Amino acid sequence: MHVKCIWQTGVHNAFTDLIAWQDALWCVFREGSAHVSPDGAFRILRSDDRGQQWQSVAVLRHATADLRDAKFAVLPDGRLMLYGAGALHDNTPISHQSFAWFSETGADWSQPVAIGEPNIWIWRLTWRQQEALALGYHCGPGSRFVRAYRTSDGIAFQALATDIYGGSYANESAIVFEHDGTALCLLRRDPDNGLFGLARPPYTEWQWQDIGCRIGGPQWLQLDNGRLLACVRLYDERIRTSLCWIDRQTGMLTEWQALPSGGDCSYAGMLIKEQRLYLSYYSSHEGQSRIYFAETTLP
Repeated sequence: MHVKCIWQTGVHNAFTDLIAWQDALWCVFREGSAHVSPDGAFRILRSDDRGQQWQSVAVLRHATADLRDAKFAVLPDGRLMLYGAGALHDNTPISHQSFAWFSETGADWSQPVAIGEPNIWIWRLTWRQQEALALGYHCGPGSRFVRAYRTSDGIAFQALATDIYGGSYANESAIVFEHDGTALCLLRRDPDNGLFGLARPPYTEWQWQDIGCRIGGPQWLQLDNGRLLACVRLYDERIRTSLCWIDRQTGMLTEWQALPSGGDCSYAGMLIKEQRLYLSYYSSHEGQSRIYFAETTLP
């Protein structure tokens, strides 16, 4: 595996995503003065040579919010979508609002559009055909719950189920689709173990299994042979970012290999091109919180 730091200019650089679009790789992350700070912004990097060289092409800020946990998606019409949550400076009565931006070039972006419901953190969209499925979790005061949504344009989000998991504090998630449309979900819970979930259309009823350990920042992919490969933060022994296999029958997680990482870390972007796995993630194991890019050959 080859790993290198691709950004360390900000005081705190964290929470990444990675996508292949328009013959280039694109990486986005939060840049701010601390892990939580009012000046959080989204910086976008582009690489035209599969991650060898990177250049900053845009920085998105919001006048009334700390921007957090940016994610990419490609819309059915080919535009690039960037979305994440805003922790609002004036948090009464709303503490969080999810926002989206849209671009035809990756460098020039629309004005932010509020998406989803107030105080619902839309985590990650996964597209199948002309629609995307996403989970959002409730922020702020009141009961905690996870809600399933669908969207066809990245702006209008329709709730499919009011609460698909109402146990302990469930929050961050990642979804992959089986060929028949079955949705598989990797779900973070705090302070409990993560969950492996399954739902069939219309995604209103979910079955959950304990994966056997606590995780953070989940992201995963389904390989051509059907195996499920995740990148998560692990908390046992020492905190680290690691690639792990998920058993689709038992839901159990098995660590494959740890990435150079430690402390404040994880939140990976993942993609596969020609049997090569490409990853973005952040870590503070070298002192400052920095953005890293990794590539390896799949087994």
